Amino acid sequence: MRSRSTPRLLVAIAVSGLLLGAAGCTSSGPDTSRPTLAKASADTVTVADASDAAARSVRVSKALFASAPGAVVARAGDTDRIRGAAKAAASAHVPVLLTAKDTSTAVARELDRLGADWYQAEGDVSVGTDVGQRQAPDSGDAPEPNRASRQATVVVADASADAAAVATAKAAGARVVTMPKGVTDPAAAPDVVTALHERAKHPTVLVGAAFDALPDPEWTVRAAEGGFQLRNGGQRPFDGHRYVALYGAPGAPALGVLGEQGPKETVQRAEQVAKPYRAESDELVTPAMEVIATVAAGDAGADGDYSTELPVSTLEPYVDAAHDADMPVIIDLQPGRSDFLSQAKKYESLLKKPGVWLALDPEWRLTKDQVPLEQIGSVSASEVNEVSSWLAALVREEGLPPKALVLHQFRLSMIQDRSAIETHPELDMLVHVDGQGSQPDKQATWNALHVGAPEGLHWGWKNFYDEDTPMLTPAQTMQDVQPTPSLVTYQ
Repeated sequence: MRSRSTPRLLVAIAVSGLLLGAAGCTSSGPDTSRPTLAKASADTVTVADASDAAARSVRVSKALFASAPGAVVARAGDTDRIRGAAKAAASAHVPVLLTAKDTSTAVARELDRLGADWYQAEGDVSVGTDVGQRQAPDSGDAPEPNRASRQATVVVADASADAAAVATAKAAGARVVTMPKGVTDPAAAPDVVTALHERAKHPTVLVGAAFDALPDPEWTVRAAEGGFQLRNGGQRPFDGHRYVALYGAPGAPALGVLGEQGPKETVQRAEQVAKPYRAESDELVTPAMEVIATVAAGDAGADGDYSTELPVSTLEPYVDAAHDADMPVIIDLQPGRSDFLSQAKKYESLLKKPGVWLALDPEWRLTKDQVPLEQIGSVSASEVNEVSSWLAALVREEGLPPKALVLHQFRLSMIQDRSAIETHPELDMLVHVDGQGSQPDKQATWNALHVGAPEGLHWGWKNFYDEDTPMLTPAQTMQDVQPTPSLVTYQ
């Protein structure tokens, strides 16, 4: 159980042929040789993230076509001509390439790579090549069947900005899916995750300058191919999602409301507690569980660490029930004189499951001469970083969707050198403020922890049934606590 003498905060840190055409025909008789799709390996991930659309058009052509009898070429930025190029390329089954000031040479090289005999110029374009210029045929043979490439998925950040790449993809027979406006992480785009899952183990091409900021495209695609999505869609924990969770330990009512009933009943109760928030929230609300896996103990125990580690078998029914109900589960650690990484590794089998996240509670991280309830514990940023690095590696190596890493905190001293905490694309970070007591005190703690906090953190809040005076209603929690918390827990 937690100390009752001071207001407290829970910090959740949940802590990545060719294009271009023009009019003049300089050769006669259309070439009818069949284009050949690129022989990409089934799990190839290609990123066309150059800053200009012309370079991206060449990259997409390389990714999807091994050869082509020709290509359609247009000038980058000429919307009308690109639209005409796309139509011609679709009929002839050849790529669309764009020229710009610095890319005409690249286009010429791509024509040579494709083994093209001709190119059609749409509009006023200039390509320094010996390849002849003429109109594309009204129809052409589809590319040689290459199952991997024909089942490729082309994810486009902005279809209007990359109309040429979209045309090339369609000419190759690939599936095209467009990112939602303003979203740059495929993990946060439900339709993209679905598309990648449906074509798992086939090539993926990410097109758009926005993808330049994607830290690990291979992992992002692999995780999406697994197909797991949060209840309201997508894989990124705190991107458009809000959670209302029950907190506690199995079979221990004194430690929180989660322990007052069994797994199935906890699912039902969590649904009931979360329901009122849906009318108050501008983001989709999902019920959740925060399960204490290691409980700070009043005696040293056989291992002398003043922490009782619940067996995985005790937690599994809750994890399974939550999974069946599309609820995430946060595994909470109170390590006593042990350390967070050692304890986290005990629950690796659970953390290998999608939708199972991790929380660290520094209040109960003690030195070798401390015991629970006699002082407030603390953790160094370096220890937090050890855990986050291990968890991020686990997510990456297993091809899991992103996880949340939660840090409990109600004093600045509980997390030493907070500015040194490292972030990882595989983890979302959320600061969850769980102070108890009077609302002025809780708000004061909430505000204090926000001062100087690292950027990019999400924030959460805890409501105590017995200790808060008074406990906020769902409407008050959403209106009075600003910024609005992404995670609200009940103890």
